[in-house]
Amino acid sequence: MLRPRWLAMLCFCLIVAGVFAWLGQWQLARAVDLDPPAAGATEEVVSLDDVVAPAQYLAEEFVGQRVDVSGAWDPDDFLVVSSRSNDDVDGFWVTGRLQLADDSSLAVAIGFVESREQADDAVAALETEADPSAVVDLTGRIISDEGPTPPTGDDPFDMPRMSPAALLGQWDEVPGPTYRAFLATLDPEAGIAEVGLDPIVSPAPEVASPVNWLNIFYAVEWAVFAGFAFYLWYRLAKDAQQREIEEMEGFDPDEA
Repeated sequence: MLRPRWLAMLCFCLIVAGVFAWLGQWQLARAVDLDPPAAGATEEVVSLDDVVAPAQYLAEEFVGQRVDVSGAWDPDDFLVVSSRSNDDVDGFWVTGRLQLADDSSLAVAIGFVESREQADDAVAALETEADPSAVVDLTGRIISDEGPTPPTGDDPFDMPRMSPAALLGQWDEVPGPTYRAFLATLDPEAGIAEVGLDPIVSPAPEVASPVNWLNIFYAVEWAVFAGFAFYLWYRLAKDAQQREIEEMEGFDPDEA
């Protein structure tokens, strides 16, 4: 085992094991959140600017955070999102584009209805009532983009997911950047005359465990890999040593 080639292989195994150990430590460091958000932090209403900026992804710790924002509705950009559920009741969301003072745009889920006919009627009423010069103040939960998906029915403009990226493709004119996240407002009237929308049920997000067990599993896995590197070296070196001993003693495996 002390021959140069086996010592060189041992050095190589040490390097490989060191890399595996570093990867395990890296996974372990991310397995425990040492500074988790305080209980009820998402229920404190903060400014949208303190949570996310236009065109940026929403940080996981702020998903479901209550925020307030001010802006004006664009009468041409009220749209319907299908495949919604409100307290186990299937239906539709009526959405709108809120234009902020800096010309950025925020997609807003305004309210819920059970039928497409009701949703279309609400959109027509909102288009009539909305005043693009009137500033409205909204409070709601900021939520990550659900991701665009192809329509599920015959309507090529049907949107089964709440995705600002998909809404952007159907909005009329957007003068500035768009938020990647959307707002589920807590006020179905949303600063406009009542149009028969129900509030969107949006409970507080569950508090995640500060321990990520998947990362811990990966850290253990890397430790096992590091140990296996030494075992593999030992097994190969031991087998080579055994063969040399047998050759020195004149052992012929064909005669055994």
